[in-house]
Amino acid sequence: MHSSEDNARGLARLEGHLLWAAEVENARRQARRFTEQLPWLTTAQREDVERVYAADRLRVSQETIRRICGRIAELRTEYEDRYRLLRSRCFVTVVVGLTGAASAVITSLLVRR
Repeated sequence: MHSSEDNARGLARLEGHLLWAAEVENARRQARRFTEQLPWLTTAQREDVERVYAADRLRVSQETIRRICGRIAELRTEYEDRYRLLRSRCFVTVVVGLTGAASAVITSLLVRR
């Protein structure tokens, strides 16, 4: 039986595949639009230009995705560090508050005696 984590990973992989397939199709569509502006090309030249144009577009897309993934990893680390610091500050604040409250209760009990 698969865990929900495995399912989420599988869905993320599928989503990534579908997004990349859409990017490939978009690059091909843009390459066709580009070659439509060059009516003097032969069929073979048009196919070559479209192939090179689409490949270049996909290379740029991959570089962009890598850059974004790198930035996401940096932000994740930064926010995890901030979260740990905030969590420890909250813990210290609660401990100090409880210590103060306990001291006040003990003091008031001792004063009453």
